[in-house]
Amino acid sequence: MTVAASETFGGTFPFAPHFFAGHGFRQHYVDEGPRGGETIVCLHGEPTWGYLYRAFIGPLSGAARVVVPDHMGFGKSETPPGRDYTLATHVANLEALCDSLELADITFVVQDWGGPIAGAYTLRNPDRVRRLVLMNAYLGYGGLPPPALTPWFAWIRRHYDAGTLDDVLGDLGSIVLSVMTIIGFCNRQAVTGDWLNAYAAPFPDRAACIGAIAFPLDYLLGRIRPFVVDCLRTGDLAALRAKPAMLACGMEDRAIPPSHAIADFRALWPDGPVVELPGVGHFCQEDAPQTLVALIRQFLQMT
Repeated sequence: MTVAASETFGGTFPFAPHFFAGHGFRQHYVDEGPRGGETIVCLHGEPTWGYLYRAFIGPLSGAARVVVPDHMGFGKSETPPGRDYTLATHVANLEALCDSLELADITFVVQDWGGPIAGAYTLRNPDRVRRLVLMNAYLGYGGLPPPALTPWFAWIRRHYDAGTLDDVLGDLGSIVLSVMTIIGFCNRQAVTGDWLNAYAAPFPDRAACIGAIAFPLDYLLGRIRPFVVDCLRTGDLAALRAKPAMLACGMEDRAIPPSHAIADFRALWPDGPVVELPGVGHFCQEDAPQTLVALIRQFLQMT
């Protein structure tokens, strides 16, 4: 763990830290709001952490329990060496955390890699999930062929083929704003010294970047496919499709083609609401937080 548990980044992340150490590493999570009712679980992606949801936690925790974990290798969670930083591992970590907290009646609010993680979790644990809110994410179970390489994955491919990816992403703490811009970050007004420190602090050296290096390679090299196929084979796709779901999509995404995210969503939920957000990028929580919180609240009330 490279970020102090008590670090608030100038008061911009004022939430009490909690830790779960029952699955082979120390995992940080935020846990706010009332117990005993619905639970909203917010999942981040690459190269962010729970800080991405700082504008969501307060408003949403007024009426529901809000749990925001940091994936292994991100945020205030530990980055243990010698572990497999794969989709399968992140799903297993989430299952262990949800089991330990006895979470049920879950609404997933997810972005980027949070989509495949929540999708696999729901296929494997459909009785624990009530609904899904996708934001610049897709699950990958719509039966579509993979899209052409976006600017982000083309950048990853170029550095991987040149043998420079570990060097470049191993310096993520210094280049995190540039990386987020490649992926699709639009709201430069959000950038302050505390903001930069919050996103850079988890990556002080190459050893701390192994999770961030592994995430895009898991997709680019097809390493996720056997796990996704197995989830589809052994999980309950009908139960997944029966869940209420919505998609909010920033149309300036440079990692996940918005057209692909929408098509994958429509293949699973033909009648599910889709909200297109012009001028909003991949990191929609940074670009349009108030809009997204309002959409989530409306969706919760409707379903």
